[in-house]
Amino acid sequence: MAEQEKIKPEETLDCVGLYCPMPIVNVAKKMKEMKVGQVLELLADDAGIKQDMPSWCKTTGNEFLDIAEREGIYHVFVRKTG
Repeated sequence: MAEQEKIKPEETLDCVGLYCPMPIVNVAKKMKEMKVGQVLELLADDAGIKQDMPSWCKTTGNEFLDIAEREGIYHVFVRKTG
């Protein structure tokens, strides 16, 4: 079983059709609403998210868990840490 199939997000944020920087802006807003330890799944079709999300997590201290591409959609998993 692939790693992302084991991750159970509490929230899913659909940013398909949005391009940099909007997926990150929307993730930042959503994470403020979430509790520490909860996982967010981001859906995006902008390939820039592959670099942007790990960088954002490093900057903010949130935990980048995984990313997978299925049928042109990136499924990105992030855990709120603080």
